[in-house]
Amino acid sequence: MLKSFNCPKCGAPVSYEQDVVGAGLTARCSYCNSALSVPDEARGRPAALISNVNIDLRNAGASATKWIVILVLVPIVLIIIGVIAMGGFLMPMLSRISTPPPRSSSVTPPKSIALGGKEKPRGFANETMKFGSEGIGPGMFSDARSIAVDGSGKIYVGEYSGGRVQVFDGEGKFITQWTVNPKMPLRALAADRTGTVYVVQSGKISKFEGATGKALGDIPFEGGWGFDDVKVAADGGLVAAWYQNRDDIVRLDRDGKVTRTIRSAISSVTDSSELDTRVTVDGLGNIYALGSFNDAVFKFGPDGKFATRFGSAGDQAGQFRAASAIAVDGKGRVYVSDIKGIQVFDSNGRYIATFSAGGIASGMVFNDKNELFIASRNHVVKMALDE
Repeated sequence: MLKSFNCPKCGAPVSYEQDVVGAGLTARCSYCNSALSVPDEARGRPAALISNVNIDLRNAGASATKWIVILVLVPIVLIIIGVIAMGGFLMPMLSRISTPPPRSSSVTPPKSIALGGKEKPRGFANETMKFGSEGIGPGMFSDARSIAVDGSGKIYVGEYSGGRVQVFDGEGKFITQWTVNPKMPLRALAADRTGTVYVVQSGKISKFEGATGKALGDIPFEGGWGFDDVKVAADGGLVAAWYQNRDDIVRLDRDGKVTRTIRSAISSVTDSSELDTRVTVDGLGNIYALGSFNDAVFKFGPDGKFATRFGSAGDQAGQFRAASAIAVDGKGRVYVSDIKGIQVFDSNGRYIATFSAGGIASGMVFNDKNELFIASRNHVVKMALDE
């Protein structure tokens, strides 16, 4: 039903429809554009002007966005303020909970070793000295692959090509040098406690006075030439690898007399020829032979009987890839170098650890202090073991 009333602001007639009495409808004056509440005839309430609210629809979106941002940010700010306030109370408590109790003064701290004025944490083996560089001058190396230490601590380093043997004191200071046959590869080097140096060249073992390089003659052997490696045993005798259509290990006394021969030492165990055998011997007379072509170490007792073998070809721990040198320390642990580093085994072949020598360890030897000396082509490294 169409009804009308006069606008209380401008007096113009305003029409509206009302189906329900007291519905509280509103209308807008078409002349002054005022928002009006229609009269409530049932209650005798006249038409009234509603407070005018101007809404700019052009800014409605921006206003809505502003209020949304405010509604979102205010709670976040309040939460942050609350966290900060709580943090001042909780942090001391949390720090007391998370901080471990102080260690007892009786606990021994991790070992460390001084190197170049700095403290270096210990691993299985740690570098304590390094000397040498690429070159041909005194104290420099071009292809150092053999190393030996005598009873006084002198270090002898042999180069594979050119036959040069350099002599250093225990601190790595150059003393002198001498030369063996410069035309033949220097395959191995060993020194006894008295300073006699044994050199393997042309399949023969030759003796030299270590301090001067004076030749002392060759070790006679009825089998003829064929020696490829030599080590000095604790009793002053020698252990040597010999190959001439057969991979033998030869044991000699300090006078060079053969006391035992292990015939076909490796090939008799593997049924595979071994053309490159490296040997070492421990303080009890056990002999270890590294078969580079068989990628394994073979252990023989002092009586020459085969005891065990360990290692295989591969890149996993305890396996070998291009193994090149072997040594045994004062505790009977066996060290084998290959392209991965130096791997350590107990006397029965159980893998223990691997460490790096900063290059391929072509030659290795231990002194009386159980320190490891390594020849690595253009430098020499001394390493102390974490006992």
